[in-house]
Amino acid sequence: MKEWTDADIRRLPAVVDLVTAGEILGIGRTQSYRLAKAGKFPVKILRIGSRYKVPTSLIRRHLSVDETSIEDA
Repeated sequence: MKEWTDADIRRLPAVVDLVTAGEILGIGRTQSYRLAKAGKFPVKILRIGSRYKVPTSLIRRHLSVDETSIEDA
């Protein structure tokens, strides 16, 4: 699994897929889907059709990553 830094997380787009969100939070692919289906993923998930999307602002808030601009990192 990739080691995510605060700067990496700040560079993400507004939403990411469930697997990426899980990786950032230290959760594997299979467990991410299990938690999502059970409604127990650590942050709110958006269900768009058959896909799960996770707002990166919620990931940053969950991990206490400040909103400092990328240039300041």
